[in-house]
Amino acid sequence: MKITFNAFSFLQEKLSKNGFKFYNVDMELADKMTVNDLIHQLKLMKQDVEGVFVNGKIASFDSILKNGDRVGLLPPGTPGPYRVMLGIIKKEKSL
Repeated sequence: MKITFNAFSFLQEKLSKNGFKFYNVDMELADKMTVNDLIHQLKLMKQDVEGVFVNGKIASFDSILKNGDRVGLLPPGTPGPYRVMLGIIKKEKSL
């Protein structure tokens, strides 16, 4: 299967050091790979990635990727309000 992959911010440097491109990269993957599998294939650790987007929507690490998916990986350290807006973390309720 084929996906289009992007990585953002600090992940770009890590991927470059690992010998991987990170911007609008067409990648061939085995069928039924998960986001976790992709992270492992890119020689990243799970803690390197805080948020995952598949086709523009936040997704879980165990999401199964499909042919034609657009995948984005976001590292920890994204400014706070955006993490809530994107659904990476839940907004704390006021008491």
